[in-house]
Amino acid sequence: MTDFICPNIEATEKLAQKFAALAKPGDVFALFGTLGMGKSVFARAFIQSLTAAEEVPSPTFTLLQTYDAPDFEIYHYDLYRLKSAEEIFELNMEEAMACGVCLIEWPEKMGGYLPRKCIKINITPYGNGRKITLESKDEQRLARFSSL
Repeated sequence: MTDFICPNIEATEKLAQKFAALAKPGDVFALFGTLGMGKSVFARAFIQSLTAAEEVPSPTFTLLQTYDAPDFEIYHYDLYRLKSAEEIFELNMEEAMACGVCLIEWPEKMGGYLPRKCIKINITPYGNGRKITLESKDEQRLARFSSL
């Protein structure tokens, strides 16, 4: 487990950009946090640092937005509106997780389908900013991001 302290939105954006620079196909980032914690801020900065996308809307209603990065496709999911975990199969998540990079907001909606080796990013309040905690069962993958 690794913690990062982000005193403001700009620090969260810079951290997300660093994550994006190290991302590889097959990486799954599960963004945990209550409403307003900065999940979309993190995802937007991550995506914009690798693509020409000027606008990165949260896929709250579409559930999925995709973006072409130089070395892989980015799949940005917002699962807030899912009624059951099985609905993820309608979103072709298995294929996305195998060949692209996934950013998943509200991953708890996946239940037991969340990949064991994903990188869990838990965003919580910390003073006026945020604490971002990383966890993963995949020690090699976690080590790639823990040294930032």
